[in-house]
Amino acid sequence: MQAVALVVTLGLIGVAAAEELGSKRPAPRPESLTATGESAAPLPSAEAGAAKPAPALAAPKPQPAVAKPRVPPRDPTRGTVTNLPLPRYVSLKGNEGNARRGPGLTHRIDWVFTRAGMPLRITAEYEHWRRVEDAEGAGGWVHYSLLSGVRSALVAQDLADFRDGPSDDAAVLFQAERNVVGWIQECEPEWCRLSIDGEKGWVRKTALWGVDAGEVIE
Repeated sequence: MQAVALVVTLGLIGVAAAEELGSKRPAPRPESLTATGESAAPLPSAEAGAAKPAPALAAPKPQPAVAKPRVPPRDPTRGTVTNLPLPRYVSLKGNEGNARRGPGLTHRIDWVFTRAGMPLRITAEYEHWRRVEDAEGAGGWVHYSLLSGVRSALVAQDLADFRDGPSDDAAVLFQAERNVVGWIQECEPEWCRLSIDGEKGWVRKTALWGVDAGEVIE
């Protein structure tokens, strides 16, 4: 009987030990912990990862149109540099003047005027240069410093009568041949008074080159 009781007692002790060991099993890790024991970061939601549209920018306000000043059309009868009438007459200041193909010293010389006081007609202007021509239409671009505003005229017919007054009835004082140059003293609509080698007289404009019909010079 004692042996049986001992066996029963040992069996109870073994069962109790087994239950005690079973009660000390490690508890399962929480699902919210990582291998390092830190809390796992929550996964981003679909809404958090979506790109947000940029805010719309306001359209710039339209600026009022600025009216441009109207440039008046250029008058072809006036020089672009001096605003003096075109064409107009001048005279050669010295005994020589180079007429070039263009308005500048780099252009070749096409013609040389060699008669002081000869009348020339200006047809164009560019900076310090004037395009001129003589009674035969020859010429080119001449520097303005070679020209004078003192007026002269060229006898344009074989023989011109110079009279004592602006009338065909006035006495003839002297005569001048073609290409003789005289200095204009004054002009009426149909007559001009010239000085040639100290002699002065009136001659019809139709006998001259270097003055316009109807032009009055005082």
